[in-house]
Amino acid sequence: MLALDSLSDFFRPGLSPDALPALNRLSAAWPYLAVFVTLFRGGDEEVLMRLLVLRELGSRAEAPYWTPQDIAQRFAYLNDTKLNTILGRLREGELLVYDSDGGHYALSDTARVALSALATLIDFAGDDVELGYLASQVAAGQAVGQVSDEALQHLLARLNELHAEFADALESQSEFRIRAAQHRLESVWRWVAKSTDVVRGLTCDERLSLTTLSQAQAIALAQSRMLALAGTFERRLAQLAAQRVHLGSSGLTSTDIADWLRHQGLARLAGLADGVIAANVEPAFLTTPELADVAEYELLGRERVREHDHALPAAASAETADAVEAERLLEAEALYDTLAALELAPADGVPISDAVLAASYNETAYRLSLLSLLGDPESRSDRGVIAALAKLPLALSGGDAVLLLDHPEVASLSDAQLTVTPTSRDSTS
Repeated sequence: MLALDSLSDFFRPGLSPDALPALNRLSAAWPYLAVFVTLFRGGDEEVLMRLLVLRELGSRAEAPYWTPQDIAQRFAYLNDTKLNTILGRLREGELLVYDSDGGHYALSDTARVALSALATLIDFAGDDVELGYLASQVAAGQAVGQVSDEALQHLLARLNELHAEFADALESQSEFRIRAAQHRLESVWRWVAKSTDVVRGLTCDERLSLTTLSQAQAIALAQSRMLALAGTFERRLAQLAAQRVHLGSSGLTSTDIADWLRHQGLARLAGLADGVIAANVEPAFLTTPELADVAEYELLGRERVREHDHALPAAASAETADAVEAERLLEAEALYDTLAALELAPADGVPISDAVLAASYNETAYRLSLLSLLGDPESRSDRGVIAALAKLPLALSGGDAVLLLDHPEVASLSDAQLTVTPTSRDSTS
């Protein structure tokens, strides 16, 4: 065990290291911590090769003892000098023990514990699995009847961090950030489901202390908050989709333009802006960041609006815009008539191609975008055909695959289907 007296130089005069409970706990576990000091001291290359050799020595469960000849044969691909240096370091750190009577090597008890911890960490290495690793630590403690308060704290902290990231994405009102956060939530959701099962078991255990039980309840609350965000993402994306500006009859929207701009390099964007902006605003001074935030619209926003107004093409007259709007209204009414005429049993489904596929690509794309209004509670309060579409007792299902079509302008379409909503099924029965 590490002597705490040697740590007195790290503390203020008059303070004893023994009076710090957190330090006492670390000192008690020093025989196991010293194993990691041996493994991870040195350069990255040395550490990596040291771990490679130790994991190979621990992988032979049916024959855990190694003779020098076995080691030389197993690591024939390594330089002899480097291998001897690694083995000597493992012996000095008491990870590798030599039995002179039997003439063989074996891993120490502390080395086995370190390898077990490393195996779990390596298995969970990757994207969006840190939550799974933390949940596995809690589940392991529950399985052996020794739940770690620190493991619960780390799991709770990670859940709160993720919730804060998702909430910031929603507050940003950026469709791209919201979609990225929604994808992140879907990738970690399986680990949230696993930790939910673990927490459910913890809350039913009467042997837990009040502190541990409170942390388990806090984890359950954090998970329920994340569950509520799943529906919020869908509603916010539906709102942003309704606010998209369709650029004439081209089929493009403002979101498509923004996505294209995001993937362009600085040189390309600078070339696009060349000659468009006459002069850059150069304020003489700014007193505080708050002043810059308040003055942003006055200095930049008005100029952007003015430039945007001047950039309107002369051919886009009000008469043409009215004609396009009337055409879109007729297409929406035609889609409503098609959907209202569908006669679906509760267990039936109709491919969306029967409803949205039209003679041209533009009309098909517009009809497909209108399907997002089905069941939208906010659109029900609108007037006209938009509210009528939102009130139809239909919903979308499926859509994981793509159908190849024999059509002059539409090459493929989602295999989603239109089905009767659960509310309408109940009323029918």
